[in-house]
Formats: sequence, C-alpha cells, structure tokens
Amino acid sequence: MKQSLTLIPTLREMPSDIEVKSHKMLLRAGFLRQSTSGVYSYLPLAKRVLNKLEKMISEEMERLGAIEITLPSLQPKDILQHSFRFHEKDEEVLQLKDRNERQLILAPSHEEVMTQLMRDEIKSYKKLPITFYQIQSKFRDESRPRYGLLRSKEFLMKAAYSYHATEESLEATYLQMSDVYSSILSRLGLYYEMIDADTRTADGLKAHEFIVASDIGETTIAYSDESNYASNIEITPVVTSYPSSEKPMNPLEKVETPQVKTIEEVCSFFTKEQTDCMKSIVFKVDGEFVVVLVRGDHQINPIKLRNALKAQSLTLATEEEIEQLLGCTIGSIGPIKLPVNVKVIADIAIQSIRNGIAGANEDGYHYINVNPERDFAVNSYEDIRYIQEGDPSPDGNGTIRLKKGIEVGHIRMSGTWLTEKFNANFIDENGQSKPMYMGSFGLGISRLLAVMAEIYQDENGFVWPKQFSPYDIHLIPVNIHDEVQFDLASQLYHILTSYHFDVLFDDRDERAGVKFIDSDLIGLPVRVTIGKRASEGIVEVKIRRTGEIFEWAKEELIDRLNEYFRSH
Repeated sequence: MKQSLTLIPTLREMPSDIEVKSHKMLLRAGFLRQSTSGVYSYLPLAKRVLNKLEKMISEEMERLGAIEITLPSLQPKDILQHSFRFHEKDEEVLQLKDRNERQLILAPSHEEVMTQLMRDEIKSYKKLPITFYQIQSKFRDESRPRYGLLRSKEFLMKAAYSYHATEESLEATYLQMSDVYSSILSRLGLYYEMIDADTRTADGLKAHEFIVASDIGETTIAYSDESNYASNIEITPVVTSYPSSEKPMNPLEKVETPQVKTIEEVCSFFTKEQTDCMKSIVFKVDGEFVVVLVRGDHQINPIKLRNALKAQSLTLATEEEIEQLLGCTIGSIGPIKLPVNVKVIADIAIQSIRNGIAGANEDGYHYINVNPERDFAVNSYEDIRYIQEGDPSPDGNGTIRLKKGIEVGHIRMSGTWLTEKFNANFIDENGQSKPMYMGSFGLGISRLLAVMAEIYQDENGFVWPKQFSPYDIHLIPVNIHDEVQFDLASQLYHILTSYHFDVLFDDRDERAGVKFIDSDLIGLPVRVTIGKRASEGIVEVKIRRTGEIFEWAKEELIDRLNEYFRSH
C-alpha cells in the first residue's frame, strides 16, 4: 500500500484528558478517531490489525467445529424482558422506537435471540450438540465511557453459543473453548489468568474469566499469597470465622444523633469501631423490599446477594421508596421494628456483633446495644460481603491479596436457565421433551486490540509483533525527488509484494525526520530505508523491536527478510 493513498493521520500533540497508554498511542499513530463519546472509527491501520485478529479467531473457532452466523444488532425490547434480564432501570441498554412506536434495543448481547432461533429450528437430539459464533458490534450505554476501547459504548466481540442434550456434553465443549481461548491469548503473546467468575444467572453451573493483569483494569482479582487460588472478587467466598462474644447484652437504647448519617460519623459520635456498627441497606429483590445488613467495615457484594437469594432482579431502593417504606432517609435505616413484610438478610459477620449500633428508621436517631435475634429477626445469614485483603484464602492456603485486571474473555455454563425461559426444548432418544443445555462464550476483540496496544509500545510508538502488525515492512525512500532513491524504492516495493510481504510504501513528499517519526509511531516490525547509498544498491534495515540497524545489498534483502520473519 502506498502511504499517500491511505489514511494514517498521526498526531504530535495529544488532548490532555486521555488517560491510558493504549488510547493515547492509538490516536497518536493514526489508528483511531473518536466519533462521539465512547464511539470510535477504526482507521485503516486498526482495521488491518482487527482483520488479522478476526481471521485467527475464526480459524480457532472453526477448528472447534463452531459455525459462523450473524445475528441482528436491532432487537425487540421485550426479548430481554422475557428472559428477566432487562429492567426499566437498566440504563446501559440503548433503547429506541421505530416509526410504528415499536420499542427496540441495540443488542448488548445475543443469548436471547440465539436461543429463540434454536427453539424454532432445532427439535431433535440428533442435531445436538451444536455451536454457533459471530463477530460483530455490541452496544452499551456507558455513563462514563473511558480508557478508549477498553470501555466504550460500541465494541466488537466474538460471541459463541453452544447447545447440548446433556450437561456432560456442555462440559466437554466448555473445556474445549477454554483451550481455544488459551491458545488465542498465547498466540497474541499476552500473559493472562483464568479465574473463577460469576455465572450471571442464579442457576448457572460454572464460569471463568480470562484476565490480563493491569492497574487500569476494572476487574478486581482476589488471589492467595501462598497458592494458585484466584477468582473475581464478585464471587470470592469469605471463610473468615467470627468468634461469639462473651459480653453480656446491655439494654437496647435509642439515642438522639443529630446530623449523624455515615458510618464514619456514627463511629465518631459514639467513639466506637466500625466493627461495632451495622450498615443497613434496602434492596428491591424481584419486586419485594429486603433490608440487607453488613458490618460497618464491610461492603455488600450485590452479586453474592443476588446469588444467595436466587434473584432474577436486584436493585437498590430509591430514596423515595425508602421514605415511603420506612419513613426515613438512607442514613437512618436499621433492622429494628421493620414492616412485617420486609425480610432481613444479614452477612455472617453480623452474628458476632454484641451491643452494636444501628439506625433507628427515624432521622436523627440511632439504637445502641443492638443484638441480633434479641432485638430483631434475621431471615437468613449469608456470605454477602466482598472479601478483603488479609482475609483467609478460600482454599485454606495463605491470605487474600487484591489486584486489578482487564477482562478479555469469559466462558459460562449457563445450563438450562435461559432455554427454559424460551421453551427451547428438544426430543431425546426416548421421545421425551427436555430443555437444552446452553453455554455462552465471549471474547472482546476491540478490547484485545486495546490490550495489545497497551503492551506493545515504547516511548516512540508501537512495537507490533509480526503476526498482528498492520504491515510487515515500512519501505521509506528518504527523498522521493531523488530519482535513484525513488526508482530503487519502487523496484523493491514490487519485489517485496511479489514475495507476499505486506508493505507500506512511504511515497509522501515529506522530510526524512517526519517519515522516521511516523514510522516509529506506526511500529511495523521492519523498516527499510533507501537513502544515500541507493546508487550502490545498499539499503538500511532497522528492526523496530530491538533497534538494530543493518546495511544490506538489495540482492540479499529478500533472503534476509525471509530468514528474519521465519525466526521471529
């Protein structure tokens, strides 16, 4: 490709609000441009990298026996409502109406559409198992899109869906998909971890995420400092034991606490530790209000809470709902004298509190000497808090540490949860109708581009590995007005392309310094410069990764380049 005929708008200065390396370099090197907040155009260089990623992923998927398909990005709104995954307050779903006032969404996922298709088209066990995959855009109305492609409103994904007659068959595909994802990430040269993850449904069987460690990641990994244990903090079980107190129970007392609302203010007012306080939060769980309790130094984990309650929907109650239910504001909620139809779910650590402090469901007041069971009933004690650094590791080895990572892929054994909702049944060999078992597997392609951009760069620009570089070789005549230089460059361009090298030919009328700066920014594996020794048939070759520079005769260039690309 002649550089004068393509679009590579490199930048010398960056906007001050760009936060991460990958976003900054993708903009600087002319790979991306922002269309609107959280939405990007992939320019020619980025598109070439994405094409290589997609080709590799398609090869791996088809080796697995998966069938490529394209599902609609525009979906009826009620398809998610039917599966109970959509709620009126789900602000991340992009919604619109057509001219006939039909409510539509831009697809955040395709599990429902695919399952509906399976329900209509697959009737017999003889067609199972079967796996489909697609590579296309998905949409999410992020309130604060940030970090470029790492968290955007429109993103490119590979999604696969498998359907099975038995759980054993699903398990086999799950393990195969795990191997495929491991192969893909290894081929990309990424160091990753496969960690336990949330199944996203109350009845899901198993899930794992593929995480690349990064300080800018939005996934928190809980791992042991003495073993290989690692999981997403959303599901990491707490195995801390809480000894019962031997203190006598003091009489319950209601105390006036003007302008005291937060845990910090309560502790300061009563000169108590956070471990002596109870935090009370109201959730709306499948349409019913539930008061959830955790110790003052702990944080409620909504994923654990949802799973413990086997809930389809779980949201925080609004200020208006709390006022109507309890007659107080958020900072005054407590577990005592609640309406009879309101359940209380408490974290296990609450059991050990003796003579604690809690809200009184009356603004400006708190109770002291609060004791569970004596002063209020608890419907169930559950592990519903986030694990913390220093807690015992769930596997019994060492203690927990936390780190950040970027989720690039997930695999889930969803079981029959969704297929039952859609009546996606098949007739087994005994003539019985049964729901299909389903697996869901996602790989973030645009996010992988960002992760690679984050890793494969230095202070001057990208340093692409050869298998995913937009081009193999950057061919640069120093002075296009020098007839000898330009003729040799043109001759080499035709020779190199005939040997199936992907060549970017910088035929622009620019100063040599500009060309070299742009070349480093773009980051192709090899730069071939035709300069002052062109009349001798000598070219300069620079290896981008190492910075090594060689002078080779034009006659030996092809052999040496073949040797380099075979061995690296």
